[in-house]
Amino acid sequence: MSRKTVSLLMLSVLLASLLAGCGATAAQVREATAVAEATPKPEAKSVRVGTGANDLVLATTTSTADSGLLDYILPDFQKECNCKVKVIAVGSGQAMAIGAKGDADVLLVHSRKAEDQFVADGDATERFDVMYNDFVIVGPPNDPAKIGGMTSAKDAFTSIAAAKAAFVSRGDKSGTNTKELSIWASAEISSTQQVDWYSSIGQGMGETLVFANEKGAYTLSDRATWLAMMNNLPSLAILVGGNSLAENKDRTLYNSYGVMAVNPGKFSAVNASLASQFVEWILSVPTQKLIAGYGVDKWGQPLFYPNSQQYKDSLASVQPASGIPEGAALKVTGNVEAEIGWTEEQVKAMPTMQAQSKNK
Repeated sequence: MSRKTVSLLMLSVLLASLLAGCGATAAQVREATAVAEATPKPEAKSVRVGTGANDLVLATTTSTADSGLLDYILPDFQKECNCKVKVIAVGSGQAMAIGAKGDADVLLVHSRKAEDQFVADGDATERFDVMYNDFVIVGPPNDPAKIGGMTSAKDAFTSIAAAKAAFVSRGDKSGTNTKELSIWASAEISSTQQVDWYSSIGQGMGETLVFANEKGAYTLSDRATWLAMMNNLPSLAILVGGNSLAENKDRTLYNSYGVMAVNPGKFSAVNASLASQFVEWILSVPTQKLIAGYGVDKWGQPLFYPNSQQYKDSLASVQPASGIPEGAALKVTGNVEAEIGWTEEQVKAMPTMQAQSKNK
């Protein structure tokens, strides 16, 4: 083992020690991270090593992996294309950096501004809407910053800063991290100032939630990863965003995911055929319905909501013509201008939403 490698390992241990200590400050974390990043690292092998004509490299955000969505839907694609998908689950920023080097075939990410720039730079030719969910603010149930029930993420972040309550940031240039920084900016608070209560740890969503749970800190999470992990996070609770997307009153917390095939005209190693098949598959109505169904049986709500143009176009056909079709499963009759009805298949294709009401 070389001296450079040993030095890097020692710095990694130092960083891990700082993160593990409850007294670690944001400044200490940043300093240790900066030193580790400045240390020369062994040259990484390309993620394409060992891939062939039947292999697709998918660079994606951690939320699609941590939530279990990919494990749920990818077997369908692998069976259909008789191929193997190699998943690289990192922050959206890192996923696009991988794509910008031609080391991935297709991207599934959630950082819209950066996605548009990725296309503008010619690293992809098009971006397509795939699905959406939302972000929530979680924190300790005793809520020292008193943000519980707030309907604005901006107001909640302002209260967290005022209370100097512990906050954990992913700090990994992911879509979630980008959203978090935009909320601090909207509140005119610098999240990079050296303050003891703010920790930027450079980790994925799952690791960040675990760290926040251990530290009793607030953090911003996508709802899908939160729902998938919440039973193992006893020291955290949703404080802003409600118990479902329908309850989230802050539209700025909505979270859109897009898919992009890496441009084969710019990167010759890209598996353009499989990338094109993947894009077509994930935007198709059957796959969109798979996405819509994921999580409903376990958590009582979808973890992601389908949003492809193909899926939205399919909903247009749900609108009934005047009159009641033969074998209608749902009918509107009586004192109405015109009686209408829907078949069972049309009812199943209808979009759904959750609503709650209380008797007064």
